[in-house]
Amino acid sequence: MRFIFKTDYDQDIRIVKHGGQAFWYGLLGLFLLGAPWILSEYVLAQLVFVLIYATVGLGLMLLAGFTGQFSIGHAAFLGVGAYTQAVLTNAGWPFPLALACSGGLSAIVGIVIGVPALRVKGIYLGIATLAFGFIVEEGLARWESVTGGNAGLHVKSPAMFGWTLDSNTEFYFLCLVVVVLSTLAILNLLRSPTGRAFVAIRDSEISAQSMGIHLARYKTMSFALSAGLAGLGGALYAHKIKFLSPEQFNIVQSIDLLLMVVVGGLGSVHGVFLGAIFLITMPQLIAMGKDYLPDSVGQSPGLQAVVYGVVLVAFVMFEPHGLYGRWLKMRTYLQMFPFYRAGMFKRQKAFQKSDRLK
Repeated sequence: MRFIFKTDYDQDIRIVKHGGQAFWYGLLGLFLLGAPWILSEYVLAQLVFVLIYATVGLGLMLLAGFTGQFSIGHAAFLGVGAYTQAVLTNAGWPFPLALACSGGLSAIVGIVIGVPALRVKGIYLGIATLAFGFIVEEGLARWESVTGGNAGLHVKSPAMFGWTLDSNTEFYFLCLVVVVLSTLAILNLLRSPTGRAFVAIRDSEISAQSMGIHLARYKTMSFALSAGLAGLGGALYAHKIKFLSPEQFNIVQSIDLLLMVVVGGLGSVHGVFLGAIFLITMPQLIAMGKDYLPDSVGQSPGLQAVVYGVVLVAFVMFEPHGLYGRWLKMRTYLQMFPFYRAGMFKRQKAFQKSDRLK
């Protein structure tokens, strides 16, 4: 088992804690750089979707996992970013400027939603964000002069400085750069005073306020940053699917995003990527499993929703720390084997705020 002997305070805030992490992250980086030449075109396309959803998941994880503010309408921010990118790109704007506007407009919308939501928490906050999601979906459908309404909107390929990114490999590297920069930004934010304030609000709003943390300011900031990252992911999503329609950003999409961060592991950046992999690969596994099921079950249109619901309930009941929490337990087990205690890996309880304050 690895023990880190710390000799200065800088070691507490390093992104890479030890040489082992540097080795594995470096190996992962080499694989991602060589993925277009290692993986098939189909698998590479799925990896692009993983990167896009990971970008959106980073924002939702910041809001839900590190600030404790749940959103059931996060697909609305994804839709705002996607349609902004589509409209500006089709109007001839260069990709970097359109991408910045997509993230910025989504962040502004996040502030507009975050300020009224300061008065509510828990399930009431979820209902407020859900209502906002319905409003955005209906607005995208009705604003036909800009969004094309239910007829949809075609999206041009990203172009900048006279260079059009029209190949899958070029777009993959674009998504990779965006998700790497977003991840580094979130990691640096979390080790800053602002990130520590977010975590303090998540753990106990009363304690955070007593320590001088301005709840309204930091909650609004969390909503803005989360919505901005969702807007960036939406911009990449628009270029990937090349056609937008309002029903792509409905409540099902919001539940998928929430499912991603819960299954991946709340309060973990690693969990975002594990949840994104789960979200992309699960439909493929369900499609493969249909061949082994009776036609009455395999051809049922609600099979995927049932499987998602069962998986979510199973994680909430038996592994509330998600896939990353399970990996930590497995890693500790292997490091300590055979000197482990029998009760070390019992299921932990995940307490709500009201439970902690009792």
